[in-house]
Amino acid sequence: MKRLILTYLIIIIFFPAFGKDISFYVINLKGEVGPGLFRIVNKGITEAEKQKSDYIIFDINTYGGAVDAADSIRTSILRTPITTVAFINHQAVSAGALISIACDSIYMSNGSTFGASTVVNQTGEVMPDKYQAFMRAMMRSTAQVNGRDPSIAESMVTDSIKVLSLTPEEAVSMGYCEGKAESINDVEKIIAKESTFITTKQKITFLDKLISFLITPYLQGIFLMFIIGGIYFEMQSPGLGMPSVIAILGALLYFLPLYIEGLAENWEIFIFAIGIILIIIEIFVIPGFGAAGITGLLLTVTGLVFAMIDNDLFYYHGKFDFVPVIKPLAIVLLSSFLSLIISILIASRFSRGNSFIKLALHTELRDKEGFVGVARVDKLEGEEGVVRSKMFPSGKVEVNGIWYEATMENGSALPGDRVVIVRSEGGRVYCEHLPQ
Repeated sequence: MKRLILTYLIIIIFFPAFGKDISFYVINLKGEVGPGLFRIVNKGITEAEKQKSDYIIFDINTYGGAVDAADSIRTSILRTPITTVAFINHQAVSAGALISIACDSIYMSNGSTFGASTVVNQTGEVMPDKYQAFMRAMMRSTAQVNGRDPSIAESMVTDSIKVLSLTPEEAVSMGYCEGKAESINDVEKIIAKESTFITTKQKITFLDKLISFLITPYLQGIFLMFIIGGIYFEMQSPGLGMPSVIAILGALLYFLPLYIEGLAENWEIFIFAIGIILIIIEIFVIPGFGAAGITGLLLTVTGLVFAMIDNDLFYYHGKFDFVPVIKPLAIVLLSSFLSLIISILIASRFSRGNSFIKLALHTELRDKEGFVGVARVDKLEGEEGVVRSKMFPSGKVEVNGIWYEATMENGSALPGDRVVIVRSEGGRVYCEHLPQ
């Protein structure tokens, strides 16, 4: 009886190990390293963890990209409990080298290289030493995590004459590569040895590609320019027209991908919406530009910035890290500034230039020919009048008993306010408040 029980216990303990396939999850890490690639890689790691895969293999072929995105990918790789494998399938340069070193093991195909991680700008010029120092420290710490020589990793970044890049043979001899392989299947066979294995490849949908495309910093900046530019033109000529449509479209394209991705939460969109409402109130209801307008602008910028930040940052109970805030804030402020400059230039071009003169009708409708048009306004400069409707900034003003279409040059006016006509254009007079 005891022998039977002992046999039964042995079967229970050891039977699951027999015939268990080793599971691999393959993630493609190809192309420029940026927010879109980070999103896809992070999603793949999460899926592999849900499936309880034994290994994650990163099929790497990249010439690098954004340092912050590479750091985010590196962090995700280091944090996952699953054993990670880098298969350098041609190139792992710059940011690609950092990502490869973050993996538990590295395999390289014949003719491939990795290294050359000097930080450069978009024109290929080497960045100042403070950027190189940051990259060197990150390469050293990443190498140390996986028991690799940190000095070799650091030499991939140095801005001296020789920046280290490794071939498969050199990487193996220096302990930076476990071996050579020509395909993902070869890597799996080396790791699995005599065991059977199953492979799951990450499936990237059209929606994944679209979202990854829309959250690139360049497009996010353009969407911000749509929002700011639309608001600017709407303030110049109030009314739900094309500027409003452009601003709303820009807001949708900006927030929707971030919301689907989980970066933008309800409270951030709510802050942005409240900011826009306050700006609208300032334009149409409250004369001048005061507390409501300033508060609205601050809330709008806050909502736009926080929507680009991973909300895990707000749940961390240690010292608040401002570094993740700097880039979104810079994108929002720079895009807003450029949008305002471009909007002002466009508005000036339309109002003063003659680029579209061929599209205008130049036929004169003379009084003596029987045509009756708007009241003559070309001789009203210097005349005083009384505001007859709210002007935010456009409305009606009465001069010498006649009502005219009018626009305030600065600020707004309420019925009963006295104004002076400073100029006229296109059948409309432009006013300023009388000096007190």
